[in-house]
Amino acid sequence: MAGPNDPPEGSGKDDVVNFDDPLYVHPSDNATTTIVTVKLTGNENFRIWRSSMTRALKARNKLGFVDGTFKKNSVEKTKETKWERANAVVCSWLLSSISDSIYASHVYSDNAQEIWENLFETYNKADGSVIFNIHQRINSLKQSGMTVSDFFNKLDALWKEFDGLISLTECTCEAAVKLNDHSKLIKLM
Repeated sequence: MAGPNDPPEGSGKDDVVNFDDPLYVHPSDNATTTIVTVKLTGNENFRIWRSSMTRALKARNKLGFVDGTFKKNSVEKTKETKWERANAVVCSWLLSSISDSIYASHVYSDNAQEIWENLFETYNKADGSVIFNIHQRINSLKQSGMTVSDFFNKLDALWKEFDGLISLTECTCEAAVKLNDHSKLIKLM
């Protein structure tokens, strides 16, 4: 027998809306919503795009759809349709955040994790030429009429991108302190 606070039979509504559930899709989070301002164009901006997209997906509790921690087979059979809907929304977010030339090769994918992994495999390339290019941009950057804060932000962004590509093994030995000091000196110069 239904209680006074239960939805009417056949209403199709859940008893409680759990806003922390990855299956919950807020009404403003639909397939046409743009969740990042950066469009992926290729190797040159992949790391920036991925960082922005990761942050946006975390904020919406949808990162599990792309990193493989929230798969369809992990939900109850009765919630598979909700999983498919949320996955479709995440796919749409990913596809709307990539350039037209990249879009064409992913438009037929219907799994957010598959799209995410394919983009990572294709564009997360940190070969010597990419690292060299960033180092050259750092060395050739000039203030040229920019405000000091704009110049610093541009330089800082380039150094952070460089550091992200040259990730060294972490250690806590004395050499790590010296290496960190050396890195700071190079950046200062």
